[in-house]
Amino acid sequence: MQKTLDEPSTFKIFEKDIDSETEMILSSSLALAVDTEAMGLIHGRDRLCLIQICDEFDNVICIRIERNQQSAPRLKSILEKKTIEKVFHFARFDVAALASNLNIDVNPIFCTKIASKIGRTYSPRHGLKEVILETVGVELDKQAQSSDWGKVGELTQKQLIYASNDVRYLLGAKQKLEEMLKREERWELAKKCFQCVPVFSELDRKRFINTFDH
Repeated sequence: MQKTLDEPSTFKIFEKDIDSETEMILSSSLALAVDTEAMGLIHGRDRLCLIQICDEFDNVICIRIERNQQSAPRLKSILEKKTIEKVFHFARFDVAALASNLNIDVNPIFCTKIASKIGRTYSPRHGLKEVILETVGVELDKQAQSSDWGKVGELTQKQLIYASNDVRYLLGAKQKLEEMLKREERWELAKKCFQCVPVFSELDRKRFINTFDH
């Protein structure tokens, strides 16, 4: 039976950066689920608007990023901390967006999309909705995906729910996918692919297309 979407343990919204208390709490995490929302998909043209983070205890935070903002020091310290694994779905985009907009060099990285493509070779569907449904049993509502994340004023309830749920189930999916990869003896290959994400993200930012094609 599919689970129903419920409320996170806590939900906080920050402007521009997290506060010192949240930084201290997050710094002790072993893994954090991370997602971003932007005005579009082209780095350098489409600005970063929102960053969502969820910890192992289902505590969710959202950080609204201002237009022309170039740094978020406390957030940077967390996302660059080597002892915290950052879990994304399609990390390639989010890592590039964080580097391009806030000069954040994310590492180490786990990408559930890469893990799904290497582990779930029986399926052609590796979108977040499909991966979460199979691994965690939760059906995500993706209707707010194409939204104006940069508008002035409060985000709508629908946007907040969407933003929250995009990170809340990533850590559970990561655990299931890692178990599958190890079972199928593909874990070492997946880890090598995760290490390549910053390189591909930098190529995207610098507009190098199809670099590895013939």
